[in-house]
Amino acid sequence: MRGGHVARFTSLVFGLFLFAAGIVALLESKLGLSPWDVLNQGIARHTPLTFGFANIAVGVVVLVVAWALGGPPGIGTVANAVLIGLFIEGLLRIGPVADLAGSPLAVRAALLPLGIALMGIGSAFYIGASYGAGPRDTLMLVLARRMGRRIGLVRAGIEAAALLAGFALGGTVGIGTLAFALLIGPSVEASFWLLRRSPLVAQQGVCGSEPQTP
Repeated sequence: MRGGHVARFTSLVFGLFLFAAGIVALLESKLGLSPWDVLNQGIARHTPLTFGFANIAVGVVVLVVAWALGGPPGIGTVANAVLIGLFIEGLLRIGPVADLAGSPLAVRAALLPLGIALMGIGSAFYIGASYGAGPRDTLMLVLARRMGRRIGLVRAGIEAAALLAGFALGGTVGIGTLAFALLIGPSVEASFWLLRRSPLVAQQGVCGSEPQTP
């Protein structure tokens, strides 16, 4: 991103807000969540934690585990673990947002592509800030290094474990979960392509960036 730390930090926070808005869109669709949010919802159903604070709790635990395994957190790692959950909490306290869950099926179905698009754009902004990977990405990288396995295989294993645990706890799995699995990669890639060609980005800063999801 162009500019100094203020511009980059603004990009980080803005990206995390958009990502949180995308999660809320999938949540309110009631058609299925991403694997990690299936786990967050399952935890919220069995503890005093709300969905947003379950997101924070899981993010912090993953951060600590990744750090213990040799993946030290950066500013972006900590911000990712904390701010997404706080933004979710704030958005769900807005009446019209919380009421979306009671909308007709056509409206809730439209929330799926909207949510995935917001998560893709948010990923491009917060990763483009270059303040470090999110907790889940950090865990993926450190496990791949320690196990000597391909990153894609390790990420798939982590996502599957989160999904199965969340499903066992009563988290919502549905067409939205499948849509997320199929479309989040293209959404992040398209968002990076657009951001790379915008005046917000210094060309050499983006060429070295590696898209990673939270």
